[in-house]
Amino acid sequence: MLDRDTIMLEGSTAVVTGAGAGIGRAVAESLAAHGASVAVVDSVPQRSAEVARAIEERGGRALDAPADVREREDVDRLRDRVLAELGAPDILVNNVGHYLSAGRFVDSRHEDWDALYRVNLDHVLTCTHALLPAMIDAGRGGSIVNVTTIEAFRGIPGCAVYSAFKSAITGFTRSLALELGPEGIRVNAVAPETTETEQVQPSRWIPAEHRDREPYWIPAGRFGRPDDIAGSVLFLASKLSAWVTGTTVHVDGGALAAGGFYRVPGGGWTNTPIVTGSGIPG
Repeated sequence: MLDRDTIMLEGSTAVVTGAGAGIGRAVAESLAAHGASVAVVDSVPQRSAEVARAIEERGGRALDAPADVREREDVDRLRDRVLAELGAPDILVNNVGHYLSAGRFVDSRHEDWDALYRVNLDHVLTCTHALLPAMIDAGRGGSIVNVTTIEAFRGIPGCAVYSAFKSAITGFTRSLALELGPEGIRVNAVAPETTETEQVQPSRWIPAEHRDREPYWIPAGRFGRPDDIAGSVLFLASKLSAWVTGTTVHVDGGALAAGGFYRVPGGGWTNTPIVTGSGIPG
């Protein structure tokens, strides 16, 4: 039987990377609101401090843990602080990621690939590798949640290398879940569609004269919000998902299922950019 304790995280410790803004902040605040002590990790010290302070003002427990998870020395220091001040983590959310820039693959450089690797995949391996021994030794099981993107499951022109590294996260997630099953540690991923954050701002990119079309671009009728992703991470971190491991939750408003189909006024659907009439009947 499911009860309040199934979703509450009292007594647990969570580490959330990129927690200073957007999705990461929403995740950190959600986990803290449900009882977890949260290490707020961000490369901008002012942002990690602000989020940690906000959590504590609401009665939660937070560790202000500024760190650049692309740097292994920073990750080692982060691990040592978490273990010393909060104890072994029960939850690790690898949230950091960025497409950095868009452009044709043929025009890209090795330096571009290296930067994309560090911010999208290397830190996932590094943070997990650094914190996993303590999770295993604690013997309490736990949950690792990796934030990927819907672009790992469909093509994204202009971001081929970014998509490749995000796709690698899903393979890492599946395989690590098998390794850690006997330890009681679950490993899953979430794959958001376009979500309004400081990093991605469709509300600013879309000209005002076209904003009335937004409800037709995504089946659920809008772009994502950080709390949408935080809710799925909370599910994967809690006992509600006790038998869920090695999978990816697509937090995308139905975009992947639509597979290129878009709603049009009148209730129909189309898979062409410009249509006459009402498209395919709804």
